[in-house]
Amino acid sequence: MADDDDDVDLGISLEAVAAIVDHARALQGTEETGTDPTGEDENSEAALLEEDPDDLTEESLRAFIAELNEDEQASLIALAWIGRGDYGTEEWDEARALAAERNEGRDTAEYLLQIDNLGDLLAEGVAAFGFSIEDVER
Repeated sequence: MADDDDDVDLGISLEAVAAIVDHARALQGTEETGTDPTGEDENSEAALLEEDPDDLTEESLRAFIAELNEDEQASLIALAWIGRGDYGTEEWDEARALAAERNEGRDTAEYLLQIDNLGDLLAEGVAAFGFSIEDVER
């Protein structure tokens, strides 16, 4: 029961989600938008992930996801579920709680990388809350 969408805490930075979206899209061969690693903020998580275009490997994406804390990993899973239509934005807290519960002791990256069009689903999940991955500086 969020008062309004502006007050929703995604539990993960938009920069981190944007970096994962770009990386997943590059790995899954989908449309690449805004993957130029020359962002204005060279210390942002997205810029750090994309310092070297050769780092856009599945292994580097797995490592990036593994470095996120449990809450951030649960938020990623829940965003993918919302992007896929499994949950609505009004069910955010429920989706995050279920994602955290199902994520215990599991490899989050392994689970996420098995989802077709992960990058697009994450972007759609973020968009459902009125945010845009494309607006995040890279």
